[in-house]
Amino acid sequence: MRMSSAARTGRKLPLAVGLALLTVAAVAIPAIAIARSDSATTAAFAHVAAGRQLAALDDAGLQDELAQVRRVTARFHDVDAARAAGYELGWVNGSGVRILTGCISNPTAGAMGYHYFNPELMADLTTDLLHPEALVYAPGEDGTLELAAVEWVVRGQSSNPPGVASPPSVLGMPMHILVPAVGFYVMHAWVWKPNPSGIMADWNPDVSCPS
Repeated sequence: MRMSSAARTGRKLPLAVGLALLTVAAVAIPAIAIARSDSATTAAFAHVAAGRQLAALDDAGLQDELAQVRRVTARFHDVDAARAAGYELGWVNGSGVRILTGCISNPTAGAMGYHYFNPELMADLTTDLLHPEALVYAPGEDGTLELAAVEWVVRGQSSNPPGVASPPSVLGMPMHILVPAVGFYVMHAWVWKPNPSGIMADWNPDVSCPS
């Protein structure tokens, strides 16, 4: 039995429509996917850019605070001025023993130098950005003491006498215990001598103690 031309035409129409729809879908779906991918990529780049900008702002804020520290400690380049302000070499612990009087160094990381502590600031168990508990002096080539860093110090529970139970913070960063036997929470800022390890690092590889 032969199919009429009209019937053949009727069967071809749905097939043609179907093929057309598949063609449209083949073009439209990748286009939508690309558009969504571009949108996601743009959002990702925007997020990264915002993060970088925030980091830059944070760094700018830190540098501003450190500049304030430099201003208030500039007079302590003169060790006699530091002594007049209450700073003294080493610290007298709860047993009446003066500790930390020597040049402090690390066999691999460098050194710090000599620590001048302020007993009154050491007693209050708090931190004040513009009143660091210790001044760190690096020995110069001729043996003179050169102001290199400031150090915020708070006694911990294992100190003598004991102090706080949890780490205080300064400059928005938690302090840490570097020497468990001493038990001080500390934070350094090398505001007067460049430090290749970082301005907030404990040790400075460019500082060395007399042999």
